[in-house]
Amino acid sequence: MGAFEYVALDPSGRERKGVLEGDTARQVRQLLRERQLLPVSVTEVTKREAGGQRTLSIRRGVSPADLALFTRQLATLVRAGLPLEEALLAVSQQTEKPRMQSIVLGVRSRVMEGHTLADGFAEFPRVFPEIYRATVSAGEQSGHLDAVLERLADYTESREQIRQKILGAMLYPIVLTVMCFGIVSGLLVYVVPKVVEVFESSRAQLPLITRMLIATSDFFREYILWVVAAVVIVAVLVTRWLRRPDARRRYHRLQLRLPIIGKLVRGFNTARFTRTLSILSASAVPVLEALRIAGEVVTNLPMRDAVVEAAQRVREGAPIGRSLAASKLFPPMTIHLISSGESSGELDTMLERAALSQERELDGLLTALVGLLGPLLIITMGVFVMGIVFAMLLPIFEMNSLIR
Repeated sequence: MGAFEYVALDPSGRERKGVLEGDTARQVRQLLRERQLLPVSVTEVTKREAGGQRTLSIRRGVSPADLALFTRQLATLVRAGLPLEEALLAVSQQTEKPRMQSIVLGVRSRVMEGHTLADGFAEFPRVFPEIYRATVSAGEQSGHLDAVLERLADYTESREQIRQKILGAMLYPIVLTVMCFGIVSGLLVYVVPKVVEVFESSRAQLPLITRMLIATSDFFREYILWVVAAVVIVAVLVTRWLRRPDARRRYHRLQLRLPIIGKLVRGFNTARFTRTLSILSASAVPVLEALRIAGEVVTNLPMRDAVVEAAQRVREGAPIGRSLAASKLFPPMTIHLISSGESSGELDTMLERAALSQERELDGLLTALVGLLGPLLIITMGVFVMGIVFAMLLPIFEMNSLIR
């Protein structure tokens, strides 16, 4: 039995969409007719997903929050002793997202056909990443799927929390920067020309700051579209340049060398790597396979290359901590915790502590940066506005000399 997405018309001519389970598309059409619905299209969920990977699709994907919620619900139901197919059916009935419902039913159909849960997830690789599938597969093989799903739920929720923290930390400076640029641009384009008209009849020499302000205002009014076009062109060229692996690798290496950005990039990637390696190690995934999968979540290419080189050394018999330390890209505290975990036999626990340590440090750094950027942006905007006001008022203060 498979899951099929359908589009049908009710007796009043309104379009209805949904998901039904059936052995074939023909059976689903018959079920729709029994419900007084005229089937327009019936497509198996797995085939639709496979087709979407080869063509450009504008369909809305599954958000990280939806994936985290699905994982927690499934882990709770499996922990309660509910059979897997019934747990998947219950989760599909609880979700309010039609796309998530169709995917869960598609996974359930594969499970009911005799496939493993990991194989069901493999039908939707864009929704369930490789760490997901490898962890679930290890849990099924070891007979501890409920515990593995609980760890996976904690992992997806912690990643979503980190993402929300970063987005929340960046939102305030971005909004404030846009407001500052908008206010200053509005003053230069609309306010300054109105005030300058007062002084146009005078032949006297205007103050230097006023002339600079008028020149800036004229430039914005006459060339703003060209400036925007140039910025767009440069952004497109830079984006295309960064698609080249060698160029992107040089750019990522430059990021690591910058004082504050380098620390943020290093901390973010280290936290993701250690958290992923921790859950894979705790789920009894082989070390080399765990290192390969954990390296895929590292977005910085030099750090990812360091993980690949470390995996090669581990294959030759070297410890994980010493292999990662050779690149000198990972924080020393993380290396010490990993080495301590290898020595004590509690690698997964120490990896989790390393991830928590990096997440706390990253959170503190982001909080400090946001607290510093806010006042700096306000002061910067105040300086610009004060300069504009001073440039407009200075000729008024010198009105007597201008009249003469």
